[in-house]
Amino acid sequence: MILPDFDHMLLFLVAASILILVPGPSVLYIIAKSVEQGYKAGIVSVLGIGIGSLLHVIAAAIGISSIVMASATAFSIIKYIGAAYLIYLGIKKFFEKEPSTAIPIEVKSKKLKTIFYEGILVNTFNPKTAIFFLSFLPQFISVEKGGNASQILFLGILFTIYAILSDTIYVLLSVKLSAWISGSKKYLKRQKKFMAIIYILLGIITLTMDQQHSKHTLPTK
Repeated sequence: MILPDFDHMLLFLVAASILILVPGPSVLYIIAKSVEQGYKAGIVSVLGIGIGSLLHVIAAAIGISSIVMASATAFSIIKYIGAAYLIYLGIKKFFEKEPSTAIPIEVKSKKLKTIFYEGILVNTFNPKTAIFFLSFLPQFISVEKGGNASQILFLGILFTIYAILSDTIYVLLSVKLSAWISGSKKYLKRQKKFMAIIYILLGIITLTMDQQHSKHTLPTK
């Protein structure tokens, strides 16, 4: 595998650090799951988001992302599917009934699997992620070395690992915050609606994505 120059990688890590520290839709999703269901759900959502990122990295490396960005129709399809799914999660959460008894271990295990797959879908159908990898990664490859695809793949995997580590910190902070306010009856009463609003807000953010505008900006994760 051909790797970028050391100077390029160092600059990439600095730029990636700045971008990762700015919360985006994926981070909001992770925070929502962490506050709602605790550490395990948060970590599982991080892994799901990470798998979704890797799919975009592979797509960027082999040129699929370029095709998507060149087609307004393809971009719109991905945007609307992602937005519709997020809004669906919000509406589903809004009308969800509160459990009357403790959830059995088997049900918890199934829910964690569901959260994992949700994380993959949320990030896979997030056009912002596709735009990010397509516009950000190529800036740090060493073109004179050749092997552009392998360099993009390497940088994308490096960024994903870096993001997983930072997202895990968001999980820890979110759960701490949840534990601190869990004693509030007002919070417990409004928690479900709050989570529903977050999902719907993420869907609206996705809907407002503009293909031409996004080509000239570096979106947050």
